[in-house]
Amino acid sequence: MAAETSRIRLTGYLPGLDGLRGLAILLVMSLHFVGDATPQTLPQRFAVKVAGYGLLGVDLFFVLSGFLITGLLLEARGAPHYFRNFYARRTLRIFPLYYAVLALLFVVVPRFTSLPAEFEEARQHQAWLWTYSANFYIAARSSWALSYVSHFWSLAIEEHFYLLWPLVVFSFRRELLERICFGILVGGLALRVLLALNGMSELSISVLTPCRIDTLIVGGLLALVARREGGAETLVRRSGTMALSLAATIVLVSAWCATIKLGLPVLHQVRNTLYALFFGALVLISLQPRPGLVASFFQWRVPRFLGKYAYGLYVYHGILLFLFKPGENRFDALVGSHALAIWLNAAAAIGLSLLAAVLSYELFEKRFLSLKRFFETRDSAASAAPALN
Repeated sequence: MAAETSRIRLTGYLPGLDGLRGLAILLVMSLHFVGDATPQTLPQRFAVKVAGYGLLGVDLFFVLSGFLITGLLLEARGAPHYFRNFYARRTLRIFPLYYAVLALLFVVVPRFTSLPAEFEEARQHQAWLWTYSANFYIAARSSWALSYVSHFWSLAIEEHFYLLWPLVVFSFRRELLERICFGILVGGLALRVLLALNGMSELSISVLTPCRIDTLIVGGLLALVARREGGAETLVRRSGTMALSLAATIVLVSAWCATIKLGLPVLHQVRNTLYALFFGALVLISLQPRPGLVASFFQWRVPRFLGKYAYGLYVYHGILLFLFKPGENRFDALVGSHALAIWLNAAAAIGLSLLAAVLSYELFEKRFLSLKRFFETRDSAASAAPALN
């Protein structure tokens, strides 16, 4: 085992993390393109129910972002232009696509034609989108407002993390950072429980930055502990056991919630923390130098391909829901089978989302990414890209 774990890498290109990123975006797309379908039979209800858990793909993105961003910051700490390089590189990755899409929707298209009625609320309240605060608007409304761009709530939370976390990492030594992470984990869970007990909806709690920052911090804590002497080896060696134990605990908590139904406001929030810890274990599994079955899947070319274009897929797929509404399946009349129509609709939606993401990346985003070379720090040119954007 010592020979195996000595080859664990925490910097450079990490293919397993690309595969995890691909799994995360596949989960999110399954939620929107299958989870919102109207089932007619028991198997269809089961498929729709399973796809509904695709929302957890966002949690996986958050844990990945916390792990990768914290790792990049730790590697760059002490190098010249720490803040300038980080913020410039994040800006070049995030802003061009995000603001180009907003400009297309709210500036360019309205000059030639009116937006469909479904986009009207987003147009009227677009300031929340331009300022990366859509999550606060959704929380205030306690509904998935801002149709077809409501998924930008998670991009807002990540942007808040990118804005503040570099200062925290820069200001404190690693040992104290670990304690800060533990404090945020406990505080985030306590805040969610307190808000739930005081009647705030689970939807509102789930999109507020202070209530979700602990999910990102799970990844950050793992990045810190992995950089202890022998820390990476210990974590990776125990990752399989950790994942199984957490999965079993999640099943038990879910069974209690479904049957006994006592303490739901508390247990639902505890389960959310367990989900984050479980995804943290998956991150560690993906780092195995001699991958087993699970880690091999993450290193397979298909999830890694999806992971490469995950940012574009995330941005475009929600907008394309306008054309592929699962509840208004255009394939029903065409194929005469509702089950087949659900899968055809999902396949067409994912295929078009992937085409848009690939073209966007290759023809547009790469022009800005090439400018990152002017803002490189130690090992940054080879470092893995953060999880969602």
